[in-house]
Amino acid sequence: MTQSPTQKFATQAVHAGASPDPVTGARVTPIYQTTSFVFNDPDHAAALFNLEAFGNIYTRINNPTQAVLEARVAALEDGTAALAVASGHAAQFLALHTLLEPGDEFIAARQLYGGSINQFNHSYKKFDWNVVWADATDASSFERAITPKTRAIFCESIANPGGIVSDLPGIAAVAKRAGVPFIVDNTLATPYLCRPKEFGADIVVHSLMKFIGGHGNSVGGVIVDCGTFDWLKSPHRYKSLVDPNPSYNGMKLAEAFGPMAFAIAARVLGLRDLGPAISPFNAFLILTGVETLPLRIQRQVDNARIVAEWLEKQPGVGWVNYAGLPKNPSYALHQKICPKGAGSVFTFGLKGGYEAGVRLVSALKLFSFLANIGDTRSLVIHPASTTHRQLRDEERAAAGAGPDVVRLSLGIEDVDDLIADLEQALAAI
Repeated sequence: MTQSPTQKFATQAVHAGASPDPVTGARVTPIYQTTSFVFNDPDHAAALFNLEAFGNIYTRINNPTQAVLEARVAALEDGTAALAVASGHAAQFLALHTLLEPGDEFIAARQLYGGSINQFNHSYKKFDWNVVWADATDASSFERAITPKTRAIFCESIANPGGIVSDLPGIAAVAKRAGVPFIVDNTLATPYLCRPKEFGADIVVHSLMKFIGGHGNSVGGVIVDCGTFDWLKSPHRYKSLVDPNPSYNGMKLAEAFGPMAFAIAARVLGLRDLGPAISPFNAFLILTGVETLPLRIQRQVDNARIVAEWLEKQPGVGWVNYAGLPKNPSYALHQKICPKGAGSVFTFGLKGGYEAGVRLVSALKLFSFLANIGDTRSLVIHPASTTHRQLRDEERAAAGAGPDVVRLSLGIEDVDDLIADLEQALAAI
């Protein structure tokens, strides 16, 4: 690998994890579009299957293109190891699958992406994993939710869609006192704006299809092991990590792999058996996007601040919720946790309520009306009628997706053109 610990963020975004191909000399990481890999000899095969050596076996478990993506994101998050998977939902699923047993609980901030709320509330019940909800702006709400069954705490660094900044240090302190790992979804901030490990996170997850990939052309997710949680000294028994594993001849993964044990367990137990593998082609596209991450994010943050300031002055807008505005309740926290900017996704409310929101997204021409964020293109959605439609009214309100809410994800276009499009759409409604 060509990176060193002393290299700065932008250099790591281009180089971390990658070297010229040793056979062809190709400078860009190739797409290794193969299902499986040849072993050197029977001893080599046995060492790989026994986890005695690192290497490639089968693309469902690992792949050289995927490996470079994992190393790069781990470097940007200052983690010990990472696991790239098929989607952000798959990353959350495998992270919690590695931690939870039937009957266990985890605490999650209620300010989450609507799909995560559904996943936690409904899909996980089939595994008897039970979510308890708390408030990302109030660390004491997590403290009150702790029970003897709690095995993890989860939040987003910047919440989708509301754009609030979570109290990462406060929530991390609660997790530490409870002796459970703290998982942070860092999708909206990216490591360019925030490194959750610096504020006490033990595990970081991303939806790679958003800001890290950044071009709206590929789906993926990633789990980053920060290497900060001592599984062997935890007051709770995380079986996947500390118990003898029957599928690896009784190996205890936490003892064998130390600070990267969680990432290894998620791969060789979760990904191996549940199968949500990222394709080599998607890994390649996301790697290409990572190279321009700092350039894109800074432009998007600058655009978001200017557009938010403009929207505050419009007569048809009732409120703007962007942590980068001085009057916002999250402003001080954003300066501490995300000093380079408060992200480029935020919400605002239309005085005309639900009907005005539906009409606005139909009237916009440059903004794309679709269910995604983090693209180079500017995007818009009305969450109450789309991404959060399946939630109850009180759940939508708690998630920051009330009937009047419109969510913007600012791209890298010229900000004057974005404002002109919003201006004509507001006039039309």
